[in-house]
Amino acid sequence: MPPAFPERAAWGTAQSLRAWQQQALEAYFGTDGSLPGPRDFLTVATPGAGKTTFALRLARELLDRRIIASITVICPTEHLKRQWAESASRVGIKIDPEYQNGQGPVGKEFHGIAITYATVAARPALHRNRTEDRKTLVIFDEVHHAGDGLSWGDAVREAFEPAARRLSLSGTPFRTDINPIPFVQYEEGPDGIRRSRADYTYGYGPALADGVVRPVIFLAYAGEMRWRTRAGDEITATLGEPLTQDQTSQAWRAALDPKGDWIRQVLAAADRRLSELRRVIPDAGGLVIATDHETARAYAKMLRAVTGQGATIVLSDDPGASKKIKQFGETEDRWMVAVRMVSEGVDIPRLAVGVYATSTSTPLFFAQAVGRFVRARRRGETASVFLPSVPTLMSHAAEMETERDHVLDRPVREDGLDDDLLAEANRQRDSPDVGEELPFETVEASATFDRVLYDGGEFGMQAATGSAEEEEYLGIPGLLEPDQVSALLRKRQAEQVKNEQVKNERRRKTGDPRSDRTAAEDVHALRKELNGLVGAWNHRTGQPHGVIHAELRRTCGGPPIAQASSDDIRKRIGKIREWAARRRS
Repeated sequence: MPPAFPERAAWGTAQSLRAWQQQALEAYFGTDGSLPGPRDFLTVATPGAGKTTFALRLARELLDRRIIASITVICPTEHLKRQWAESASRVGIKIDPEYQNGQGPVGKEFHGIAITYATVAARPALHRNRTEDRKTLVIFDEVHHAGDGLSWGDAVREAFEPAARRLSLSGTPFRTDINPIPFVQYEEGPDGIRRSRADYTYGYGPALADGVVRPVIFLAYAGEMRWRTRAGDEITATLGEPLTQDQTSQAWRAALDPKGDWIRQVLAAADRRLSELRRVIPDAGGLVIATDHETARAYAKMLRAVTGQGATIVLSDDPGASKKIKQFGETEDRWMVAVRMVSEGVDIPRLAVGVYATSTSTPLFFAQAVGRFVRARRRGETASVFLPSVPTLMSHAAEMETERDHVLDRPVREDGLDDDLLAEANRQRDSPDVGEELPFETVEASATFDRVLYDGGEFGMQAATGSAEEEEYLGIPGLLEPDQVSALLRKRQAEQVKNEQVKNERRRKTGDPRSDRTAAEDVHALRKELNGLVGAWNHRTGQPHGVIHAELRRTCGGPPIAQASSDDIRKRIGKIREWAARRRS
């Protein structure tokens, strides 16, 4: 059997479960299934791994053993309530997703209800009474939302403290604030800091090795941006180059502005990538995650111009949003453009190409967004996410395999990021307020293919959109094992470097004055590649950048990076890739 499934049929139900789901059930009930199970249980599993299936199988077991008589599912969004109800019906559990606080008793035909965290916060006493009346299993979907402000946490505690069983689920249990999450255990480490403790964890790395999720290839795009300030001054900056925080923010916003060409060129590149994937995944779909309603509609028009087909637009205030998401999941349409609605929990397995066209930068939102593309239906499928070449996003992409715990007892803003940004992105205000003065006006924005990020490494050198160099990466086959992806990226990187060397040598022999310029650009690109790899190694090991550079210089020889030749830099690139390969093995 594939490694995503157990080798043996354990007590009762293993034949339809993935290996991790069966192991999680054994962690709950014991290896022989004889234990009654704990009152509280936290399962952390990477997005796309199948948390809903595990939870419903556990619920079915508890119902059959008469340990519980009722189920309450708590979700972040209205759409997810209906998705839970549909999934539950397939295993014989009837969940009412339309229950309202003023409704009264739950219909006798239902095993339970699905409601949102906001619904609980509105009338916690009502739900406490419901929970006390019957032995209830409470399933907290994406439980970190229970820490969204002290009032929500207090309401969840009040409502479900009497529950017979509580199952907490999360794919992204970390928060950048220090609000404790109800019914989650925290343990103090040797450093005196309290961290959340999961009862069962299944991370992205193991899920990738098991073939449960797809490998994600991140394609980063830089480019020249020019904008006009309130004072009328024009500022030019290159996205992907070192900039101040304010410059990065404004260049990023200019890139996403529909008035410029950057987003148009990136959408065209993403559609070419989608066409490549549809050679082997015929129903593969693409998703653009937009910042607000206005830009979402503008992006949909661009996609129509690129593809000749309309795109499904999903807006948060559209009463038919859930229906649109479901219909898109069941068709073979190419593109969906959405604001927020599909950033978390929504199950559209055919999504394989994403465009991260939002300025929200929290690790929580990023992980949730990327989670929409990783669900695998067969071994070898790859996912591709296009994003601006912004340091924050590059860091998140490099840390895809990092498992995080929720940490208390630390400063709220340890890295300049804050869940307030996520809250702001999730406000109902989805377009600028009437009369709001824009801080700047985009004058020009053009895209340049920057690099590919995969498995902690960076590949490729800057290339014009539509160039042969860009097409080499857009044309990566859609069915590859993770190690094959790494091998192919290394091969194409080596070919690109070799081609540049051949061009440079030809120009030198012919006396072409561009040869010196090209050589300098070659060194610049190699320095950039090395710095990216050092950054990825820093995230993986915690070693400071300076220590890594010093060790590379000691091992490979040569002068400091500022005076190093292209050959010196290539040696160091090879050495750090060797370290990474040795660490993975």
